[in-house]
Amino acid sequence: MANYKYSVKNTTTVQREKLRNIALSYSILDAAEPTNETMKLVDQYVDGKIEISDALEKTIERYRNLAVAHD
Repeated sequence: MANYKYSVKNTTTVQREKLRNIALSYSILDAAEPTNETMKLVDQYVDGKIEISDALEKTIERYRNLAVAHD
């Protein structure tokens, strides 16, 4: 994943902030704002602590667990 265009290795904090802001603006056009948990993961990406793919994976897993819990 290190060769991914938007990986932490290939971007600066400023670039990741810009990506976050653009993604957030698109995501709330026709939907609710992301949860605090999701935003914390995205902030970890911006800080260079995790890859965006990790944030996505953790978010998907959280919703899968919620779905299982409600069955």
